[in-house]
Amino acid sequence: MQRKGSAIWQGDLKTGKGTVSTDSGVLSQTQYSFSTRFENGRGTNPEELIAAAHAGCFTMALSAQLGNAGLVPEKLETAATVTFDKVEAGWTVTNILLDVKGKVPKADRAAWEKATQEAKKGCPISRLLNTTITMQAKLEG
Repeated sequence: MQRKGSAIWQGDLKTGKGTVSTDSGVLSQTQYSFSTRFENGRGTNPEELIAAAHAGCFTMALSAQLGNAGLVPEKLETAATVTFDKVEAGWTVTNILLDVKGKVPKADRAAWEKATQEAKKGCPISRLLNTTITMQAKLEG
């Protein structure tokens, strides 16, 4: 299975503009720019998209872990906060905080803790942060 996203950028870093899209069409030429990434401009940015992806992935993984324990959540809510700091090597995602709340009938504290830890460790987006990155690069004339 493969999922695709794409980006187009025009111009220099500070005054240029770009768009991001997904093959599903959920994002279709959604604006991003220097101001949406480093200031409070209108549009999205890669870090916000990673936060949403991580929150969604983790929440599904948590539902699966609870199901493995014979528990069915009534409601799970996750907010992911990506911290983006300038360090010696340059701008870097330095932390992701997963703030999760759940209403899970019949769950005790031990079952909840086990499920959340397993979901954090096993969610594909959590594992993405340690992935191999390959590339194909072509300069058009």
